[in-house]
Amino acid sequence: MSAGAPPLSEPPRPQAKGLNCPKCGAAIVLRSFGQAQTVVCASCHSILDAKDPNLTILQQFEIKTSDIRPLIPLGTRGKLRGTDYEVIGFQRRSTTVDGITYYWHEYVLFNPYKGIRYLSEYNGHWNDISVCKELPVFKGGLLGTDRSTSNYLGEKYKHFQTADAETDFVLGEFPWQVRVGEHAVVIDYVHPPRVLSREKVANEVTWSIGEYMYGREIWEAFKLPGQPPEAMGVYENQPSPVTINVTGIWVTFAAFAVFLLALMAAFDMRAKKEPVLQQTYQYNRADAKSESSFVSDEFALGGDTSTVEVKTSAPVDNHWIYLNYALINLDTGQAWDFGREVSYYHGYDSDGSWTEGKQTDSVVIPSVPAGHYYLRIEAETDPSLPRIAYTVDVIRDVPVFGIYGIAFVALLLPALVISWRAYTFERSRWSESDHPPMQLPSGSGDDE
Repeated sequence: MSAGAPPLSEPPRPQAKGLNCPKCGAAIVLRSFGQAQTVVCASCHSILDAKDPNLTILQQFEIKTSDIRPLIPLGTRGKLRGTDYEVIGFQRRSTTVDGITYYWHEYVLFNPYKGIRYLSEYNGHWNDISVCKELPVFKGGLLGTDRSTSNYLGEKYKHFQTADAETDFVLGEFPWQVRVGEHAVVIDYVHPPRVLSREKVANEVTWSIGEYMYGREIWEAFKLPGQPPEAMGVYENQPSPVTINVTGIWVTFAAFAVFLLALMAAFDMRAKKEPVLQQTYQYNRADAKSESSFVSDEFALGGDTSTVEVKTSAPVDNHWIYLNYALINLDTGQAWDFGREVSYYHGYDSDGSWTEGKQTDSVVIPSVPAGHYYLRIEAETDPSLPRIAYTVDVIRDVPVFGIYGIAFVALLLPALVISWRAYTFERSRWSESDHPPMQLPSGSGDDE
């Protein structure tokens, strides 16, 4: 500021203007200082012309129910998005779809320097609304159709619904000529957490942009007592709780899956898969003694500690054979005990042919040290099977892919859970629109 210049004066501090209703004489307080075009008497519910010094009566209406009360009382002040606002107006609006009437509330907020903005509330869902600064650009179809989209400030919005909105209750001040019974065609486009709305009353069109807010944010902003009403269902522009990019999750999963496959291929190529024993044995029930067992030929496991695979194969057909094994180290006496069953059944029933089991079995023993070994074997069979031959193979250093399967599932499950949550949330959102998701056939178990 240059020397001698007069000090800059602050904008005049606005004061509420007190008047009286020409019908009932009740006090009328104008808080918006010339911006209000209509004001509603809270006593007799006359809609008055706020621009007329005499407050000409424009309309009178009767309240059909006494349960209509603003959640934020008129005159309440709060800080919204860093700016102080006062609630100066309230209206309830409704729309009827398939014989069901849905109600929502709208609040007019005023700041003497920032002007007018709005809050809307439906079933506990809130939106902070302001008039658009420029007209949106449309593509893809007629206004308000399922293929139409709009672009506003670089964001693409998808058509959600078109509805006929009726005003059935008003209170306080409004910056337009409000009327009870007034109808407007409202078209909503969504890009969560924002909603772009076109409202047409007679020949006047207004565009507004809303951003979703949670009830707790409203309660904190206006220092309201108690708790906000619980949000019910999923609202048209409610942000999804799945904030992670689902596409990015699947791209990451695919990258890790390819990495796992490469590791599996590398370890498979590196494994020696060295056969160290292959013998065929004959089980004959007539010669078998109770709990009889025998041992295989001795075999050597060279190299470092490694995995050992024991394979059993038998030509069972609607029968089974069970083998009690023990892999025993001749040098140390250490033993690995395990039992394996080979069974195979097949047949026909009312659903056609069926099979169960197979004629081979394998098990992998991890971390077996090098040394000299033998197998102790004890066989048991189906009582109806008098004799059977079976073959035992022992293979050293085989790849184990189970750990890769566990890693694959561990990567897959989070991607599936996140995708399912995102899908069900969006399905719930769009089930309330003019373009609900495709319904599943009856009897599918889907209740939607």
